Amino acid sequence: MALIYRSKRNKDERLKDGCIGMKDEYVKIQEKLKKRLSEKRYAHTIGVSYTAAAMAMRYGLNVDDAAMAGLLHDCAKYMTDDELIEKCKKYGIECSETEKRNGYLLHAKLGAYYVKEKYGIDNDEICSAVRYHTTGKPVMSVLEAIVFTADYIEPGRKILPNFKLIRSMAFVDLDEAVYLILKNTLSYLSDEKKSEAGKEKEIDEHSVEAYKYYKKIHDEKGENI
Repeated sequence: MALIYRSKRNKDERLKDGCIGMKDEYVKIQEKLKKRLSEKRYAHTIGVSYTAAAMAMRYGLNVDDAAMAGLLHDCAKYMTDDELIEKCKKYGIECSETEKRNGYLLHAKLGAYYVKEKYGIDNDEICSAVRYHTTGKPVMSVLEAIVFTADYIEPGRKILPNFKLIRSMAFVDLDEAVYLILKNTLSYLSDEKKSEAGKEKEIDEHSVEAYKYYKKIHDEKGENI
């Protein structure tokens, strides 16, 4: 599937109005990712893209930007942890100590780099949405929050605690949906059994700070009821 529509107007007219450029680019990138990603990862990617587009309609954002950010959010998630670390070193992408110990977290940072340098999307908002789609951060933009949420709730995801509530809240109160997702994620990571290496999964500092920020918003809403 592709986010593209048919029109009785000719292509030149649609280009003039800016109605086709991003969609043509979307199709080209979609085809590249289909070859690069696993079948399961690609299906997830399309699910996130369409969910992000639907949420953009709800919150009055540019639908094409949301669809593109969703499409590219996992564009670097086909490498091993060691490969991600090596690529980040190669391109001068800063890695925290937590990220060095948990290389999978770097697919978001590397992905944000690839958005512009590999896929030619010169849009800082899209790059940032890709950058923070895994960990979140305090004071996310609406596009960042949409992609963060769409990654969690897209139709192909397995059912998780409070999933029905989070999916519905995503189209009612975006800040509350982000709070519930972060709460679930931190709870899961905290309760996770020790790995084979004998270490618990680490929690990225961005996620901790994001949780504190969105919990404050949640608590303030409760006080005002």
